[in-house]
Amino acid sequence: MRVLLVGGGGREHAIGKALVESGAELFAVMKNRNPGISRLSREYLLTGETEIGKIVEFANEKRIDMAVIGPEAPLAEGIVDELVKNGIGCVGPQKSPARLEWDKSWAREFMRENNIPGCPEFGVFDDIESAIKFGESLGEYVIKPSGLTGGKGVRVKGEHFSTVSEARDIMRSMIPSHRIVIEEKLVGEEFTLQGFVDGKNVEPSPCVQDHKRAFEGDKGPNTGGMGSYSDTGYLLPFMEKKDYDSALKIMTKTVKALKKAGMEYRGILYGQFMLTGDGVKLIEYNVRFGDPEAMNILPIMRTGFLEVCEGIVDGKNASVKFMDKATVCKYLVPAGYPSDPKSGARIEINAKEEENLKIFYASVDEREDGIYTTTSRSMALVGIGDDIYSAEERVERSISLIKGDLFYRSDIGKRELVEKRINNIKNLRRGS
Repeated sequence: MRVLLVGGGGREHAIGKALVESGAELFAVMKNRNPGISRLSREYLLTGETEIGKIVEFANEKRIDMAVIGPEAPLAEGIVDELVKNGIGCVGPQKSPARLEWDKSWAREFMRENNIPGCPEFGVFDDIESAIKFGESLGEYVIKPSGLTGGKGVRVKGEHFSTVSEARDIMRSMIPSHRIVIEEKLVGEEFTLQGFVDGKNVEPSPCVQDHKRAFEGDKGPNTGGMGSYSDTGYLLPFMEKKDYDSALKIMTKTVKALKKAGMEYRGILYGQFMLTGDGVKLIEYNVRFGDPEAMNILPIMRTGFLEVCEGIVDGKNASVKFMDKATVCKYLVPAGYPSDPKSGARIEINAKEEENLKIFYASVDEREDGIYTTTSRSMALVGIGDDIYSAEERVERSISLIKGDLFYRSDIGKRELVEKRINNIKNLRRGS
């Protein structure tokens, strides 16, 4: 089967690898030449991922059977609608159900209207003073822009701002292009559940915990994600089965409500949840794999990913099985990331991929004389093991073999940080 992959990051490298290993003939569209994806592909087109006309033309020219869409921006622009019009089935939702991600205000209102559980107290505003009044009435609150911001738009009181004046400044920067979403601040541990959706059913995967903060100890600015881990089975160390079941119930009810409203969802649905003392709450939906979370689950799939994708397109989900393994993913990023990233630094890669260590290229520039950094995350290493700590040790050993003006979070997957998460939830459950 000839499969088109749209996107050029670490997530897409993981998707492309899983497709090829399960029998796909890969074609790709990406803005920059990702060396991992280019080596997997029979042919590729370098163009913007929202250049939908060019992408559809390329797909028709190459007689593509199916497309898998990696990033959110082309989904928000309606790429699936256009590909489907041209007879190409897609792993990715059409523009209307993709609104779950590209319009956070609509997503919250949709949840409320359809009595979907897990929704925090929220309000949606077009003017700053009304938003301020509502936020201050909540005490601790979160400010979100309604649209896409690459996972970096959320501002939390007590972390990103403290005063009303600072809150106004944040909202003022959002107002020209976004509505303002104000939500109660949720306290607990975040986790991600990613599901394969065929229009009716959600076939779930193991949970993953991402680490957004740039520096060790969960310090510094938010990033696209510095790394993540998953445990054996489907739960994280701080979770109980009832927590997993609650998250899956929220996602399943959302898919059924979309179908009832005439918006059949086919693709990957990513639920970002907060496990609180009062149970599971939905932070937000993404309408595609997470980056880095895709890199945790795709390497441990027992079911062929191509088979899963065909089930999504045909509306007949395959039963998805996973190895009973833990994974740890760590991103290497350019010096200064995310505030002032230094591009153009040469990376020397002496680490070798093996059965229990995967290397995924993200935003790098491959030239004739080597691989260089850009201004975004460079590459990710994923260790696979019988437990989180053996997986983490595999990553650490291999990272030491990569040279360049890069940094990473060493603490991801280490015992001290994992136990901190476990103790946090224990304390919250006692206090609830």
